[in-house]
Amino acid sequence: MTVRIPISRRRFLATAAASTAIAAVVPKPYLSRAADRPVITHGIQSGDVSLDSAVIWARADRPARMLAEVATSDSFKTIHRAVFVDALPETDFTANALIDGLPAGQDIFYRIRFQDLASPTIVGEPMTGRFRTAPSDQRSISFVWSGDTAGQGWGIDEARGGMRTYATMLRNRPDFLIHNGDNIYADGPILAEQKMPNGEIWKNVVIEEKTKPAETLAEFRANYKYNLLDRNVLAFNAEVPIFSQWDDHEVTNNWWPGELLTRAEHQRKKYVEKNALILAARASRAFHEYMPLRFTQTEPGRVYRKISYGPLLDVFMLDMRSYRGPNGEGQEESYGPAAYFLGPAQVAWLKRELLNSQATWKVIAADMPIGLIVVYDTDRKWGVEAIAQGDGPPRGREFEIVDILSFIKRAPVRNTLWLTADVHYTAAHYYDPNKAVFQDFEPFWEFVSGPIHAGSFPQNQLDNTFGPQLVYVKAPSAPNQPPSEGLQFFGHVAIDGATQVMTVTLKDRDDRALWSTTLEPKLG
Repeated sequence: MTVRIPISRRRFLATAAASTAIAAVVPKPYLSRAADRPVITHGIQSGDVSLDSAVIWARADRPARMLAEVATSDSFKTIHRAVFVDALPETDFTANALIDGLPAGQDIFYRIRFQDLASPTIVGEPMTGRFRTAPSDQRSISFVWSGDTAGQGWGIDEARGGMRTYATMLRNRPDFLIHNGDNIYADGPILAEQKMPNGEIWKNVVIEEKTKPAETLAEFRANYKYNLLDRNVLAFNAEVPIFSQWDDHEVTNNWWPGELLTRAEHQRKKYVEKNALILAARASRAFHEYMPLRFTQTEPGRVYRKISYGPLLDVFMLDMRSYRGPNGEGQEESYGPAAYFLGPAQVAWLKRELLNSQATWKVIAADMPIGLIVVYDTDRKWGVEAIAQGDGPPRGREFEIVDILSFIKRAPVRNTLWLTADVHYTAAHYYDPNKAVFQDFEPFWEFVSGPIHAGSFPQNQLDNTFGPQLVYVKAPSAPNQPPSEGLQFFGHVAIDGATQVMTVTLKDRDDRALWSTTLEPKLG
């Protein structure tokens, strides 16, 4: 839950002064022992940055009050804002705070420390992070996107540099990261050792809660804590805001609401729980506790949202998990609950927000691609997990894409593109109505990237319903290649402030530009 409790500079200083006065009468050795002070356990994060606000996050080691100061310089000579939020056992000692009233287009520095709730005179050491608010003018901006962290048992091997793609993305100095989902692999245990295809041994950092698929709330929380043990992730989080969405592995592989955990995969993983919905409820709570998302009063667990990043860019974050119907054959001939993917409310929201957007570029961040076929039950090689239903006219879930794409054409909504991950390789798809079965839409691009740190997999088959053309792809020929093979990918987007031209570049873990294209906006 994101909480905002603004306090004035005068009140904050008065509180600090009072604490100092009380501290003077406390024996000095008691205060000087580091073990007595609240500790920031898993670094700091920021997210969902806008023109004048952002969410900041930290976790304490005990019940504590998060004291946060915000300034426009790293000296903190002038405190622009100060807030406090309590970190309690109910949220696993995590605290999210919405900081608003910030200047646009400005580097913002924030400093967090924790005050012990049981002994208010004791305050821990501070930690400092930064982010940049969205510009109010046509300043050049850039960002990165990817998905899939700590998948297929490939965890933190410190001898191999840990999760190195995060360090590479940081070197690009983006304004933010769009994480397209699979922030964790709750269903994927991390064991001490894993044999690599070349016979070498991958040696993971391990914690007890990651030795089995997550079922309890504590186990879901531990998945986020695990990723925050990596030094690359911690350094990235302190410098770059995250716009996060979720997909399946935040809960369990290929789940849908109401699914019974009876597949052979579930039996191999020895789930005690009997349905995906109870796992999803616990997973959602952990996701919102550990990710710096804005809190939505009308639907506290909501993931889909629009993030405005100045006059050049609006980002539309989708949720392709929470509202879908059953994963199955997907051959429905009409649109109804069995064919839901985004669901009617989210489709209506997306169309309304796209129509109202005044930004030059409208980026639709999707946790799954439109035109790639993904199998639901990999043991039986049966069923539809994604949007694509196979070649031919629209069926089932594809009716929602028909609705969205035809609306974009009729409105008209200009300069849309889709960014996604999920399939563990990188690709560029150009959707051409002249080569599609369904043709009532304007051409558009879909760019695929990932994984950030997980096994990489061969490319999926394209579905011709919406006419996707494979312009570029890089993927392994064999499944589940380890991160050490270098097939870890992210995408980089740069928008020029003067021309409003967008450049999209697909990159690998070593920061090599694999493929790039320049998109001219339609203006006027």
